[in-house]
Amino acid sequence: MLTKSLFLIFLGILGTSASPVATDDAKLIATLDTQYQLAVKNNDAATMDKILADDFTLVLGNGRTASKADLLRDARTKRIIYEVQDDTLQTVRLWGNTAVITALLALKGKYTETGKTFEYSLWFSDTYVRMGAGWKYVFGQASLPLPSAK
Repeated sequence: MLTKSLFLIFLGILGTSASPVATDDAKLIATLDTQYQLAVKNNDAATMDKILADDFTLVLGNGRTASKADLLRDARTKRIIYEVQDDTLQTVRLWGNTAVITALLALKGKYTETGKTFEYSLWFSDTYVRMGAGWKYVFGQASLPLPSAK
């Protein structure tokens, strides 16, 4: 009986000591991803550059990929002017030094080259890895645009 009680106490200690770190990391990732989304909306290449890992890859719902260099070039040239770039329903999942955030992203804007406008929502998953310099956004995946609710 004493062994079972000690075991339960040990589990309780483990649970309480690991929980604040995970909670802090989850809040940090949520904040970091929100900063990233705002940087994209504002074509802020400097902030995007700080958050993205050098070997970052984005996979779009149609199978196309984009690198960090591609995204930074688009921001610097203001290829897209965003009126809306808002995410909701954020969920952060942690596994040690890896975090995945999923959210619903609403987008509205205009392509500067063609003047074509767009408005749609999509789901995304962003993967962050804790590295020597802190958390870096290493991989993203975005769904195809969701059917309009209108």
